[in-house]
Amino acid sequence: MEIKIYDKLPSEAERIRREVFIAEQGFKNEFDDIDERACHLVAFDGEIPAGTCRVYRGENGRYYLGRLAVVKAYRGGNVGSGLVEAAKKYAKNFGAKSLAAHSQKRVQGFYERCGFFPFGEADEDEGCPHLWMRTNLNSLRFFNTMYIIK
Repeated sequence: MEIKIYDKLPSEAERIRREVFIAEQGFKNEFDDIDERACHLVAFDGEIPAGTCRVYRGENGRYYLGRLAVVKAYRGGNVGSGLVEAAKKYAKNFGAKSLAAHSQKRVQGFYERCGFFPFGEADEDEGCPHLWMRTNLNSLRFFNTMYIIK
């Protein structure tokens, strides 16, 4: 798997998110203004886009991971965890001490396996139970050179 980082929402990420969040899960409000300021990570299997997520710095100065989606054929193959690790390294390279995610409750275990822990109150997004999760980046020691595709 190769993970590419884009400073604008690439068509591959948009296509994956439409497939997973809109077609499969029924969300309607998938795209927002955060897409314009986030970096978008896309995992490729050769030329095939397999998964995506976005990382952005919030107005509070904290870093967030969001819109993590893996196409059905690649689920269970560590694409999601690879994207999370790349997102952690990306945020750490920009000085983030932690990375937060507004996760669907049903995938809480996945995020916990990736080093996240829940905090705050659970809520709903378009009728789907969500919770805030966070991971500490202070112990993350490995740095990759990150290339952003413009």
